[in-house]
Amino acid sequence: MRQFLFLFFSFFSFALIAKDPYPKNPNIDILNYKFQLNLNDTTDVIYGSAQITLNIKESESRVRLDLVSQNQLGKGMKVHRVTFNGDEVAYTHEDNVLLIETGGLGYTSSDNIGVEYSGDPITGLIIGPNMHGDRTFFSDNWPNKARNWLPLVDHPYDKSTAEFIVEAPNHYQVISNGLLVEETNLNRNIKKTHWKQSVPISCWLYALGVAEFAIDYVDYFDGKSIQTWVYKQDRDKGFYDFKIPTKHTLEFFSDYIGPFAYEKLANVQSNSVKGGMESATAIFYSDVSVTGDRSVRWRNVVIHEVAHQWFGNCVTEFDWDDVWLSEGFATYFTLMFREHAYGRDDFVNGLNDAKNLVYNHYKTDKESSIVHDNLKDMKDVLTYSLQYQKGAWVLHMLRNYIGEDDFREGIRKYYKRYYNSNTTTEEFKKEMEVVSGVDLDLFFDQWLYNGGNIILDGGWSYDKKKKRVEVTLDQVQDDGYIFKMPLELGIYYEDKNLFKLETVKLEKEKGRFYIATETKPKNIKIDPFTKLLAIWDFNEIK
Repeated sequence: MRQFLFLFFSFFSFALIAKDPYPKNPNIDILNYKFQLNLNDTTDVIYGSAQITLNIKESESRVRLDLVSQNQLGKGMKVHRVTFNGDEVAYTHEDNVLLIETGGLGYTSSDNIGVEYSGDPITGLIIGPNMHGDRTFFSDNWPNKARNWLPLVDHPYDKSTAEFIVEAPNHYQVISNGLLVEETNLNRNIKKTHWKQSVPISCWLYALGVAEFAIDYVDYFDGKSIQTWVYKQDRDKGFYDFKIPTKHTLEFFSDYIGPFAYEKLANVQSNSVKGGMESATAIFYSDVSVTGDRSVRWRNVVIHEVAHQWFGNCVTEFDWDDVWLSEGFATYFTLMFREHAYGRDDFVNGLNDAKNLVYNHYKTDKESSIVHDNLKDMKDVLTYSLQYQKGAWVLHMLRNYIGEDDFREGIRKYYKRYYNSNTTTEEFKKEMEVVSGVDLDLFFDQWLYNGGNIILDGGWSYDKKKKRVEVTLDQVQDDGYIFKMPLELGIYYEDKNLFKLETVKLEKEKGRFYIATETKPKNIKIDPFTKLLAIWDFNEIK
C-alpha cells in the first residue's frame, strides 16, 4: 500500500509540473547515450549509431524517441536497424518519431537500445564552410533541434550522461562535452575521437565541433582544464581574446553559488551560433566573436555563457515554460559578476540597459509573462526582453526584497538541492521562502506569472508650516495591473552632508505619502539605488 501511495503521488506530482505539450514519460529514464558518428568530406550524409542505456518500467510496451524523418528532398534521417539488448526489434519511424516495440521482452534495471541510421541533417548539425572557407561540422541543438541528427528524448526534463565517438578525416580536431577518452589515427586518412560526459545534462547541451582548430590549454580551475578552441587562422587573436575572464568567472560563481559541476570548460569558435551557446563544458561562440581586442560585448557573452554552467546546465528547468530559470539567471549573474569585477557603475549601466529593453518591448506587448502558460509553439520559447532582461530584473528585485544574506543563502540552497537535476519556478520560490521567511506568492505572481510593468507619474512639494514633504505617486500604466512593491525615495538637501532615504509602499493606483523633514529638500529622487523595475515622470510641484 505504501508503494502504491508513493507511485500515485509521484505520478500526480509529475502531472502537475508537466506543462508544455511534449509527451514526457516518467516510466522511461535515459541513463546514457553513446553516439558513434562517421563524417566525411565528400557528402553531408552522416552515418550514425546510438547505444542508449535506459530504465523502463514494466508497464511500458514501447519506447519513444525523437528523430527527424527523411523529407521529400531526401534530407533527414533514415533508420536501418533497431535492437533491444542486442536483438532486433520492430519499430516505426514516422512524423519525426521513432517508436520501438519492447513489450514482452523483459526489462532489467539497465537495458540497451541500439539504433543504426544515416542521413543528411536538415539542421541541428551545421555542415559547411566557416568564415575562412574551410569545411566544418558544428552542433546547433537549441532548443529542440538535436533530433535532426541524433535519436533521443529531445526535451530538458530527462538528463543523462553521453559519449560521442567520431570517425572523421584526420585533418580535423574534434571537441565535445566532457573529457577526451581516446584520439587514434585508424589509418592514413581517418581519425577516431572519443569524448565522454560523465555528468548528466539535457540534450540541447550536447556539443560537437569538428574543424581544423588551434587549441590552447589556458589554465586550470579546481583541477579542471580551461581551454580555447579557435579556427587555425584565428590562433593569435582567439588565444588572446579567450585568455580572460573565464577563470575569474569560475572563481566568482563557485564562491557565490556552489561548486562547478563539470570536468572541463572550453571556449569554442563556431559557425553554428550567432552569439553564444552554453553547451556544457564546451561553450560555442560565433565566428565573429574572435576580434583580437577583447571587446566588452564578447567579454559579457563569455560571462553569460559561463554563468549558464550553473543555471540552465547544472540546475535545469523541468519544462520549457520555466526557461527563464536558465536565461534570467544567467543574465543576472552576468551583471553580478560585472559588479564584482568592474564596479557598481557597470552593474547599474547593465540594469538600465535591461530596463530599456523591457520597456521598449512593453510598448507593443503588455500582456506577456516571463513564465509561459503551457507553451504550445517552440518558436515562442524565448523573448529576449522578457526571459533574459526582465527575468534578470526579477532576481535583482527579489535580492533587494528579501535582503542580500537571505538571497545568497537561498541561491546556494536552491543550487545544492537541484544540483545536476531539474526544477521549476515554484520550487525556486519555495527555497527562497524557507530561507527568508517571506511569503513570495504575490511577488512571483505579479512579476513572473502576469504581464504589465510599473509606470509612475507624480511629484513632490514642501509644506513649510507642517515641515513635511507631500509626495504623490500614481500608477498610470494602462495594462490593467496594479503592483504592490516597496519604493525608495532619496531626499537630497542643499547641505551635501545631509541625505534621507525613505521607503514607501506602492499598492494602489493612486498614492500619497508624507515625509517629515525640518528643511526643504533640494531634490527628491525615485529609486536612487536602482532597486525597482519602473519608469516615471516625477518632479517638484511649484
